[in-house]
Amino acid sequence: MIERSLFSADHEIFRESVRRFIATEIAPFHMEWERQGIVPRSIWEAAGRAGLLGCSIPEEYGGAGGDHLFDFVLVEELARAGVTGPGFAVHNEMVMPYVLAFGTEEQKRHWLPQMVRGEAIGALGLTEPHAGSDLKSIRTRAVRDGDSFVISGQKVFISNGQLCDVIVLATKTDPKADTGGISLFIVEAFREGFKRGRRLEKIGLKAQDTSELFFEDVRVPATNLLGPENGGFKLLMKNLAQERLTQAVRSAAVVEAVLDWTVEYVADRKMFNQTLAEFQNTQFKLADLKTEATVGRVFVDRCMELFMAGKLDGTDAAMAKLWLSNLHGRAVDECLQFFGGWGYMWEYPIARAFADARVTRIAGGSIEVMKHIIGRSLFSVSSKSAK
Repeated sequence: MIERSLFSADHEIFRESVRRFIATEIAPFHMEWERQGIVPRSIWEAAGRAGLLGCSIPEEYGGAGGDHLFDFVLVEELARAGVTGPGFAVHNEMVMPYVLAFGTEEQKRHWLPQMVRGEAIGALGLTEPHAGSDLKSIRTRAVRDGDSFVISGQKVFISNGQLCDVIVLATKTDPKADTGGISLFIVEAFREGFKRGRRLEKIGLKAQDTSELFFEDVRVPATNLLGPENGGFKLLMKNLAQERLTQAVRSAAVVEAVLDWTVEYVADRKMFNQTLAEFQNTQFKLADLKTEATVGRVFVDRCMELFMAGKLDGTDAAMAKLWLSNLHGRAVDECLQFFGGWGYMWEYPIARAFADARVTRIAGGSIEVMKHIIGRSLFSVSSKSAK
């Protein structure tokens, strides 16, 4: 086993506290939350009290002032435990970083302490019925009216949609422009004209509420702009690498957990007077998966190092997401096979992991988009070399 040198003793102490929180506050209730299709607000408040939210947010804004590796520890441990309900990653890894990096001092002091405490839940409003990975195609409009903007449109597949108190929302403020016509807004859920649509029923991630959101002439003050008007696309591009790395971190942890579950199961399961572990087919298949999981882990850890140094680019993040998303899906499929009929039963973690895995090749940019980013970078490098 390759030793991980990325995390310090403080990170490992935090990891143990996360594991205890999951074991006492989440795991005993998660299957019920899957039946309900949503987690209670109380788990957010409990996570805030336990110091799990906004670990990398500076102390002046209510956070712990730690580095971002603490947030990655939380992602890993939730994934390793098979916990998908609480949308902490969206809140921690997507919404708060936008507010911290691009918000005004007033916006940061108003929202970040509430979000760290779990009192205000964040959502990211990007995807629309006709615009997924292609953000340039969004149709939600924000039209200036004096000192306000009036927002109209629809978002879909929004994690934390039923619970959110604040949305970082992508809109078109200049419909004639291309990427330069997108702006980000902080939109409060109490605004008149904001409506929550259906809680969508999904193949997996059943405890994580995913919803439609509607904006019917929602008026927000111009001070709710997040970053410059018409400058939203550049801001989105800056943070997408982090979001994709987060998904790769989660996939790496799930693959390792699934392998552990499978090794334990096949060591005990008897067939034809021997354990499944004694069959050469079992050993060969698991040997292949273990090797690929280790390669993926080393690459993901290297990407985390680059991210911490401010050097992770979009291509590296795309490669991490591409490799780990594909491995994630294949690993849970091949491992489920060893469980036979029990692997198809929802009570077994491997069954839930199988259902939860499929979205990793779609969410946060499909694997086809990742290939496009990687392929485009190859020709960009070739063009520069030719010159």
